This record gives sequence, structure tokens and C-alpha cells, in this order.
Amino acid sequence: MYHHVKKLMFTVRVDEPDPRFGNMLLEQFGGANGELAAAMQYSIQGLNCEDPDRKDLLMDIGTEELSHLEVVGSLARLHLKPLKFDREAAEADPLIAIAGGGGVNLFNSQGNAWTADYLKITGELDVDLRSNIAAEARAKIVYERLINFCDDAGTKDALQFLMTREITHMKAFSRALESMGKPTFSIGRIAPTPGLVDQFFNDSTGSGDNGEIDTRGPWNEGEDWMFMESPALQSGDPGAAPSIVAESSPSEPVIGLDDLLIDQLRDLLHAEKQLTKALPQMIEAARYDQLRELFTVHLAETETQIERLDECFELLGKKPRVKSCKGMQGLVEEGDEVIKDGAKKDDAAADLALIGAAQRIEHYEIAGYTAVRNLAQQLRHSAVVALLSKNLAEEENADQLLNQVARSLMSVAKMPAAIEQTFVEDEPAGG
Repeated sequence: MYHHVKKLMFTVRVDEPDPRFGNMLLEQFGGANGELAAAMQYSIQGLNCEDPDRKDLLMDIGTEELSHLEVVGSLARLHLKPLKFDREAAEADPLIAIAGGGGVNLFNSQGNAWTADYLKITGELDVDLRSNIAAEARAKIVYERLINFCDDAGTKDALQFLMTREITHMKAFSRALESMGKPTFSIGRIAPTPGLVDQFFNDSTGSGDNGEIDTRGPWNEGEDWMFMESPALQSGDPGAAPSIVAESSPSEPVIGLDDLLIDQLRDLLHAEKQLTKALPQMIEAARYDQLRELFTVHLAETETQIERLDECFELLGKKPRVKSCKGMQGLVEEGDEVIKDGAKKDDAAADLALIGAAQRIEHYEIAGYTAVRNLAQQLRHSAVVALLSKNLAEEENADQLLNQVARSLMSVAKMPAAIEQTFVEDEPAGG
């Protein structure tokens, strides 16, 4: 929930309005590195963030950027004010003077409309934090250049304040990234190709017009670096051994991985079959229609997942036999206890406990499918990977839906009077 507080973060003062400089300021109002772009980028990243601590960071800074947008907008408006009544001043920017009435709008200094294309949002927290650090660095440089082109003391004070906050945000994002404890070059989940990742291609060779030379430094020598001749210049003779490592996995097969894949698939198959017996009991135990419907849908999904696992075995030329999955067996037994204990609880509490048991099962399956899919990927069974990815996506979706139902139930638990309105179907008229 946003609330506009009229108390000022920074008091904007302009002694001598300069319409041309006002136009420059619009770069930080509606430009690629401006405050609106930053506010939207961080806020949307925050909405997508599953990490509550760093979500709070993103929402805090995103909201401050909205305040900065107001500061920049007020500053630009004061500089552009002469465009409202002075013909000569209006000629500095007819778009603002004629179309916008001398006020600010979501355009950059060249009159280009603001666009969501400015936003860098990947949904991968560490990648987004790196984008944010770069965004703050770019914004800092823009403010620095604006200060260098400004003669108005009050304006310079405001720009110095805004520029300083960019560094503050950069520090916060940097610390947040460091606190995740991820290695610097660990991006995503799929490992880079060994060997290839350490090859530096010398792709600009020969002496240029100004006598440039091939230079060496920590970016291409020392540590694990292999300085390679340009691929374009490597021998193209038949039978010549290429020096570029192009495989996405080690060329030497690891003994036993195929057997491990089959073993884990059989474990998953037994886990899913156990779940088809447990879900009907969870459907019967669920008190609220929304949760009961979710379990019913997931039972149908589970039956389809078993069919996909059978297809995986067929693709691998193996029989779809099961291996006893003791992990799922324990989780199902815990679920049975939750159902028995739920008979003594209120509706919301009983269903929240049931959701907890269901989510333990989902997380177990998510871990299992992630591991076996990655193994199939390394062994290059692409069709098997596709089938396992579908199962994994359904498990992750089921977990998210359980989260949504749990949040609704928690609201109900706090406001008992809302239970009937939220979860019970309306009675027929006169019922």
C-alpha cells in the first residue's frame, strides 16, 4: 500500500530557472537511467522476490526512488516554468511548451516516451541485484554530468543529494548480493562447460593504424586462464585437432550415471504412486472448498505424472519398476497423523496443518525431480528432460497454490467472521 506523505524528503530550490537545463533534467525523470525506471525496476523485482529479507530491501529502495522522482519532477518543473509564458523560452522545447503546457511528462531529454523496455528484470535475484548496482552507477554518472552543466546553487544542492543516494543504494545492493554467499561467477543453476569457460580468445590481432598490440592482463592471463589463438585463425586442415572445448559436459563418460538415473526414476515412481493413495484422504480431510479442489486437481496431475515417468522408462529402454521410496512413506505417515490430529482443531487450523504436510511432500518431490532432471540433462536424454520438466513445473505450481490458500486461511483465522463469506458457497435464497 502506497501513501503520499507531503512532508518533504528534500526541499527543492531554484534561484534562476533555465528551460534548457530543465529539458536535460527530464533524462532523470523519464529516461532510461531515471528515477521512474529505477522505482519500477526495484518494485517489480520486489514483487517477484521470494526472499523476504531482500524483498524488503527492494521495496524500500523502490519506494525511495518514487520520492526521488518527485524531487526531480519538482526541480524540472521549476526550470521549465518560463515555457508557460515566454515565447523565446518555449522555443527551447516546443514539445514541452505546446504539447505539455510547460510541465514535466514521461519523456527523456530527447522527447522519447518512457518505456518498460528500460527495466532489467530477470526473476533471478543475484542477477537482478547486479543489474541494480549497474543502474545506480549509471544514474550516478548522469547526475554528475548534470551538476557539471549547472550554475544554479539550489539545483546543484538537490542534484548532489540525489547523486549521493545513488551510491547509498549501490552499497545496499552490493551488500545484499554479498550476503547471498554465491561465488562471483555462479550465475543460474547450470554449470558452464569445463575448459571452455577458461579460454580467452585473442580475436583482435595484428598491428592497427596506431600500432596497437595484443595486451595481457588479469582478464586473460594467470589463474585458470588459457590464452587461445583466434578461432578464425586456427588450423582448418582435415584431421586437425581443434583446441576449442565445445562439449557441454566432460567428454569422458562417468561410469554408473545411467544406472543412477534409472534408480532415481524408480524412486520417484514409487513416491508418486504412494501419493495417489494419500491424496484422496487429504481431499476428504480438507474443510474448505478451495483446498479440497486444489488437492483434487493435483491428484489428476499426479496420475499424469506417473504416465510421464512410465514414458521416461520406455525412452530409456527399461521397465517401469518401482524402488521403495522411504522418504515419501515417512511424509505420508506424517500426513496421516496430521489428519487425525486435525479432527480436534478448528477448520482453519486443521487445514493449515494439512497444507503444511502437503507442502513438505511437494518440496520433497521438487528436490527429487530437480536432481533427476539435472542428471538426465547431463546424460543428454533431452526427451526425458522435457517430461521431467513438466512434472517439476506442476509440483512447483502446486506449492505456490498451497501458499496462496494458506495466506487466505491465515486471514480467515484472524477474522473468523469472514470465514463464511470467503470459503462457504452462498446458500440458496430462503435457505
